[in-house]
Amino acid sequence: MYVDRRRRRWPWLVLAAAAVLAVIIVWHMTVPASGRDMEEESIVALREAVERSARQCYAVEGFYPPSLEYLEENYGLQINTDEFRVVYDVFASNIAPTIQVLSRQ
Repeated sequence: MYVDRRRRRWPWLVLAAAAVLAVIIVWHMTVPASGRDMEEESIVALREAVERSARQCYAVEGFYPPSLEYLEENYGLQINTDEFRVVYDVFASNIAPTIQVLSRQ
């Protein structure tokens, strides 16, 4: 009778171990992906903020700003330079600048 109880528990222990392993695998797959999603959303949000500030400058002053520093000083734009690198390329004062936001990590 004692041996039968052990044999009956065996499938349940295997099933429990498989369930725990499945939860761990799913957790490891989703947690890093959510971090990448947040980084991508931050990049998009920063790019949109720079574009919005440049358009506002054009609407108010009649020209696109010559540099990011101009936007920071005159329009309150704040860029986290520790995490992001912004490439702001101006061709002419009446043509919208090319803006790229890159992650430093």
